[in-house]
Parts: sequence; structure tokens; C-alpha cells
Amino acid sequence: MRALKNLYVQVLVAIVLGVLLGILDPDLGARMKPLGDGFIKLVKMVIAPVIFLSVVVGIAKMGDLKHVGKIGVKALVYFEVVTTIALVVGLVVANVLAPGTGVHANPAMLDSASVAGYKTAAAGQTTTEFILHVIPETMVGALAGGELLQVLFVALLFGVALTQLGARGHRVLHLFEELSEAVFGVVAILMRAAPIGAFGAMAFTIGKFGLGALASLGFLMVAVYMTCAMFVFVVLGLIARLAGFSLWRFLVHIRGELLLVLGTSSSESALPRLLDRLEEAGCDRAVVGLVVPTGYSFNLDGTCIYLTMAALFVAQALDIPLSLGEQLTLLGVLLLTSKGAAGVTGSGFITLAATLSALNGKVPVEGVALILGVDRFMSEARAITNFIGNGVATMVVAKWEGLRDDAKMHAALAPRRLPAGNGVPDAPMD
Repeated sequence: MRALKNLYVQVLVAIVLGVLLGILDPDLGARMKPLGDGFIKLVKMVIAPVIFLSVVVGIAKMGDLKHVGKIGVKALVYFEVVTTIALVVGLVVANVLAPGTGVHANPAMLDSASVAGYKTAAAGQTTTEFILHVIPETMVGALAGGELLQVLFVALLFGVALTQLGARGHRVLHLFEELSEAVFGVVAILMRAAPIGAFGAMAFTIGKFGLGALASLGFLMVAVYMTCAMFVFVVLGLIARLAGFSLWRFLVHIRGELLLVLGTSSSESALPRLLDRLEEAGCDRAVVGLVVPTGYSFNLDGTCIYLTMAALFVAQALDIPLSLGEQLTLLGVLLLTSKGAAGVTGSGFITLAATLSALNGKVPVEGVALILGVDRFMSEARAITNFIGNGVATMVVAKWEGLRDDAKMHAALAPRRLPAGNGVPDAPMD
């Protein structure tokens, strides 16, 4: 009974119950959608103030603006290198396994109406529009709109300004520290609703789309999940080892948050908790505040893997061969379009449409309708891989900058022993 009091266990049970409800009563399961949507909205409600306060306090406490700039540059370099590796991995696996071969879809039978909305959304994803979108209409509008890069942009400006005030800014800094504690208190309250949100989201996914969709495109799903797992444990595992920590121990440390991402199919649902977990693992607050929100737009490893594999799947399913040069063009386009994908459900699909649009019509954008039925099922793989990738990135950048307390990290990641006769210890989400 004590185990059921742990939020980690509650979320796990809720996911299982959601799957069972979706299988046994699909109609009722589909009606559980408001529970998942409501929880994600609750979490997104606090993301903007959490990011703003974390970044401002972190920069103000660090005081050295050159150091802040170095952290940002190193983080962006890391993001570009690792996401490129993810794109290449997806491209290679899709060529080797060829999950779309044998489908022989008829281009004339594609459901263009089902992807019309994605084509419209993709049309606005130019590089210029993306850069201009980072600048909010007003400072308050950035916080009200909840756009992560806009919030980060305003927070950076505010943190720099507060640093330049010197001693005069100490009172404001103290106020922001207290506000930050209050906001994280709100996060702790909201996390009590996590099992309800995970139950609703999972019941809706299974009830709405059904397990039947998995049979027709099961090979593609298996390939995506397998590739994401390989990337996490091989690529990120090697990076973690070089950075002086165990990836497995780190995953155990954030296991509660990973379950939440799995249940809701959104990496944003656990973002506030990830900030807290990384600080517990010894990362400096300024590094956490800068790297994590930036990574949610620039370090989407899972989305990159999915985009290359899905794009090649569509081409293979339509019997459209792509030459090496065309695949390299696809890779180059994805280096840009993948950076515009947000960490929410469905964004990868919009980016996929934008990518195919850039191939001069060789692969019809309507082809993405082939995977519309299983896209939701693959969003879990994308979200979890993105989430882990951003956590590892923060640990690495903090190590590079000498802003990771390794003694604190080893204490946080050390295996926990069960107390004699007391059952399961407290889970990290409590």
C-alpha cells in the first residue's frame, strides 16, 4: 500500500489503466481526452514563469556575462552536432530496414484533406519567420503566450539588465528567488494530478486510434522505437560516459518524469520537474535555465530520427526512389526545419510536411497521410528521446563549464537501497 502513495507508481498504474480502458471500451476511452489535455494545460500554465525566473536568477547570480555567453554558444554547438548525428542515424536505419518497401501506395488515393491543415502550418516555417517569431510583441506577451524561445529571449535580456544594476538589483533578485520557490510549489501541487492526466491521455490514444492501426504500419513503429532506443543507449550513453556519469543511473533518477512523458506524449509535461531534477544532480541553476528551454527547440533528437525515417518511409511507400544526392538534400533541409519543431504532440508531423514541401514536389506532401493513423503512437518515442537528450545535454554543458557539482551528482545518481522491512523507498516525483 505504501508504494501506491508514490506518484511514480501512481502514474505507472494510471498508464496501464488507460491502456486497458482504451482496449475494452474505445468510445469511453476516447472521451477521456479532456483529462489529458487539461493536465498538459495546467503544466504549460507554469512553464513560462518557471523558465523566466530560473534564467533570470541564474544569470544574476552568475554575474559574469561572458560566462553566460560561453554557455549559450557551447550549448548550441552541442545541439547542432548531436541532432545531426540523430538525423544521420535515422537516415541510415531507414535505408537499411526500408520500412516502406512493399506498401505500394497509390498517390491518387491519398487523403489530401486529412493533411491540409499540416500543409498550411508548414508553409509558415521559413527560417526568417522562425527568427522573427523569437521576438515577442511585448515583454508581457512572451510570458502570456508561453512560447519558450520568446520567454528565454526576454529572460536573457532581463537577467543581463539585472546583472548590470549591481548591488541595486539585489532586492529584485531576492524577490525573484522567493517567487521561484512559490512557483515550484505550484508545480508540486499540479503534479498530484499527473496520474489523472496520464490516464486520460493514454485512454484517448488507444481508444481513438485503436491497436488495429499498429498492425498495418507496425514495422515502421518498431523501426522508430528501436532506432530511438539505440540512439539513447549507444550515442547518448557514450556521451554520458565521456562526461563522467552513468546514463542508466541518470534515467533512474528521472524515471518518474519519463513515465509522465510516456503517459502524456508530451515532453513539456515534465519540463518543470526536469529543471528541478537536474539541479538535484549537481547542475548549476544558470546552466539548467539556459540549456533546457533552448534545447526544447534546438535539441530534438527523437524528432530528428522520426523525421528522416518518416520522410523515407513515405517515399518508399509511394515507390519513389531517392538518390544519394536527394537524401543529402533532405538531410540539409531537416537541419533547418527540425529546429522549428516544438516539444509538443503533433509538431513533428507539421515539420515533416514542411520538409517534404522543400523537395520540389518529388515526394507529394499528401503522402504523410499514410502515417497519420500511427503518428500519435510514435510521439511517445520522440518525446522521451527529446526529453532524455536535453537532460544529457545539460549535464554535459555543465561539466564543460565547471558548473556541475560531481559530489552532489554522484549522491543523487547513486543506487538507493531499500530500507529493511519498509518496502519501496520514496520515488523521485514525490
